[in-house]
Amino acid sequence: MKGMNNFRTISQIITPQLVIEGAGVLLRRSFAPHPSNKYDPFLLFDHFAFNNPLEGPVRGFPMHPHRGIETVTYMLDGSVNHRDSLGNAGLIGPGDVQWMTSGRGILHEEMPRRGESGNILGFQLWVNLPAAKKMGQPRYQEIKSSAIPLIEKNGATIRLVAGNFDGIYGPATEISASPLYMDVELAPASKFVHPIPKGHAALAYIFEGMGEFCGEAIQSVSMAVFNDDGEKVEINSETGVRFMLIAGAPFKEPIVPYGPFVMNTQEEIRQALADLRNGSFVQ
Repeated sequence: MKGMNNFRTISQIITPQLVIEGAGVLLRRSFAPHPSNKYDPFLLFDHFAFNNPLEGPVRGFPMHPHRGIETVTYMLDGSVNHRDSLGNAGLIGPGDVQWMTSGRGILHEEMPRRGESGNILGFQLWVNLPAAKKMGQPRYQEIKSSAIPLIEKNGATIRLVAGNFDGIYGPATEISASPLYMDVELAPASKFVHPIPKGHAALAYIFEGMGEFCGEAIQSVSMAVFNDDGEKVEINSETGVRFMLIAGAPFKEPIVPYGPFVMNTQEEIRQALADLRNGSFVQ
């Protein structure tokens, strides 16, 4: 049956690992930047896991630099206060998205706050930039929950952040990786089928419930990696499932990750560090 009807198959199921980042922030991490660039154009996927917190308050991510990547924050519960070296400041609340293109350089701070439930739920995705745009102008796309299309179809409730679903387009635009980024909740006994262009990377992060992803039963909390062996994905669930569906065009360029920087050569990393030291990182 595998490969029939041009459906993709599953190549890997990742169990997220708990990691500590920033000033004591607990995260479930599916993958992080690595020279192997296995999930090109995607570099990192984190699931905020503050809800069984370490001792003390949530401290967040004090001012830190980025170069050469895009960081995407999508909140489900709680909020994140942010500010940056360009003079931007704001609050990302439940259902909101911040798509930050760091380009040549930005310094920013993200400070999460618990919601009324006492929880902080959300995701951060890092998307690579092609070599030709790594030193471009930084920019923000601040997207309020009300601007994200809510689509209901055949038992699926979809919040479309980026990409195309049935001719409806998500509000995050002009992204080099031509990404698909959607939050999908399937009601019990329903099915979801969606095309993914051939050659594009495709991932599903299952964070509630359980479903069959292209024939494989996968339960939360897991990251499913799809093979590039078909042009659509199929998800079924008898009991209900919620997942982030992520896809994008790979750049097929070598990467050199170093903390918050992802460039194409060691020399570019050395230059980023030198720019930080001499005060020319942000212009």
